[in-house]
Order: sequence, then structure tokens, then C-alpha cells
Amino acid sequence: MSTLEKALERRQGRRLVFTNGVFDILHAGHVRLLEGARSLGDLLVVGVNDDDSVRRLGKGPERPINQLADRIAVLEGLRAVDAAVPFSTDTPEVLIETLRPEVHVKGGDYREEDLPEARLVRSYGGEVVILPLLEARSTSEIARRIIRVQE
Repeated sequence: MSTLEKALERRQGRRLVFTNGVFDILHAGHVRLLEGARSLGDLLVVGVNDDDSVRRLGKGPERPINQLADRIAVLEGLRAVDAAVPFSTDTPEVLIETLRPEVHVKGGDYREEDLPEARLVRSYGGEVVILPLLEARSTSEIARRIIRVQE
């Protein structure tokens, strides 16, 4: 049974919250977002960009730093996360259509009007929630600092 099938099986009438991202080097900002998302429902499913889609996002030639299986393992080890599901498309719309979460959460570096999936979520009565970011926390910045240390 796939992770997606397991997530759907566990739902059983519970309020499902969904968020998505790369989650390459997990940091306090990610943890706060995931805990905040989980507090909005009964079950948190995280969509994780696969390695090819990360490269298409333009994160840089060396990204992702951690491969998909490792990123999923770390996310699923967190208390707030009930399931982490990979996706290969540029946006999580296919996953959202399948899961139909009551709440779709993104971090404060996004605006609802800029999310292509927001219209889909609202079309079936779902809610889009933008949670504030934890300032000065970024995987890209962490990667830059690691490179400077190595020089």
C-alpha cells in the first residue's frame, strides 16, 4: 500500500490538513510551520517535491542536498506529521485533488493569490491558510553558510 493510500485510509472523517514543499535541510522554520499546520486539524499530510521537481523550481544546481527518501524519512519522524507523500509535478494540485484537504497551509513567503492550487482548494469548500514565517530561517541561507565555512 502506498503512502498516499495509507494517508487516505487513516483519514476516516478526520479534518485533513495539507502542506507541501521541498524540506531539504529541516530547520526551526519548517518545524514551526508543520506544528502550526497540524494544529489546524486532526491529520497532517505533507507533499514533498521529488528531486526532479526541486531542480525545476530553480533552487540551484546542487539542490536538493538530501534525496527524496531521506527528506521523507525526516519529515515522518516528526510528531506533527502523519504522512509525507512525494509528488513529481511543479505544483501539488494532483495530490490536493486526490486528498481534498479541508485546509491547505503555506508559509508566509507565499500569498494566496499567487498559489495556483488555491482556486482548487476553494472550489470544493476548503480553506487556504498562510502561516507566518520564522524570520531569518531558510534552507538556501543555511546552504550558503555551509559553503562559506568550507572556503
